[in-house]
Amino acid sequence: MAWYLVEITYVQEKMPDVRPRHREFLRNLAADGRVAVAGPLGDGSGGITLYQADDEAHLKATIDQDPYALEGVIAERTIREFKPVIGAWVPEES
Repeated sequence: MAWYLVEITYVQEKMPDVRPRHREFLRNLAADGRVAVAGPLGDGSGGITLYQADDEAHLKATIDQDPYALEGVIAERTIREFKPVIGAWVPEES
């Protein structure tokens, strides 16, 4: 399993109507341990989510099912693998 940091930029006029379904989608992934943290940027232009997935192909298959992706809310999306080493939820290495 690997961690991925995904940043999206919203199509502003579409986002408000779809946001409840998007958040439910993320809540379900969080309950399954696939989302560590998610939320909008302070300026409201987009959001960031930290996902765990088998690989990037698995991640893309998952996030392509997000209501934001299905309903055209995402203007731009970047995906970067992330390697957490320090944090309250990160296991210490021996």
